Amino acid sequence: MKQILAQRQKRGIIDASRWPAAVLLPLFYQKDELHLLFTKRTDTVKNHKGQISFPGGAYQSGDETLAATALRECTEEIGLRADGIEILGELDDIITRGSNYVISPFVALVPWPCQLRPDPFEVEEIFAVPLSALLDDSCCESQTEIIEGKAVPSCAYHYQGRVIWGATARILSQFLTLVREANAQVTEVR
Repeated sequence: MKQILAQRQKRGIIDASRWPAAVLLPLFYQKDELHLLFTKRTDTVKNHKGQISFPGGAYQSGDETLAATALRECTEEIGLRADGIEILGELDDIITRGSNYVISPFVALVPWPCQLRPDPFEVEEIFAVPLSALLDDSCCESQTEIIEGKAVPSCAYHYQGRVIWGATARILSQFLTLVREANAQVTEVR
């Protein structure tokens, strides 16, 4: 995965009318299978109330880079400390519809098991989903989102009664496309 992320050209979005933000896609191994961590936001946060998301948030002036933003936010939101986290690479920037952000997503391998501590103001729940479940086509419900007046194909992912949609689903879709590509390369080598 690290090699595939390093070989691709990231598509960045530069838009001074939007706020820069970053999220972390925290991957970990459990029982010899990769899992991805998600959060469910509380109803007390300003934006994206009750939605499922990756840990992350807005860039702050003290952040050296957007990767630093993602790591800081991950520590603040779920208590996942930056030490031991290996950033594997970056996905393409995406925009949010309502909150006016440009999000830079970073894929990372995190040490596991580890103690997580959700910020009670921001995070209602932290949960993990095996990649195999997300790669199952029956998990994805095709949708269309209207972004800046354009119809954009999208997907809502369903897992154990939870629905991952919107910007998080678009980031997830991008990531799963790369996972499928990595799996295809491994199969070709064999």
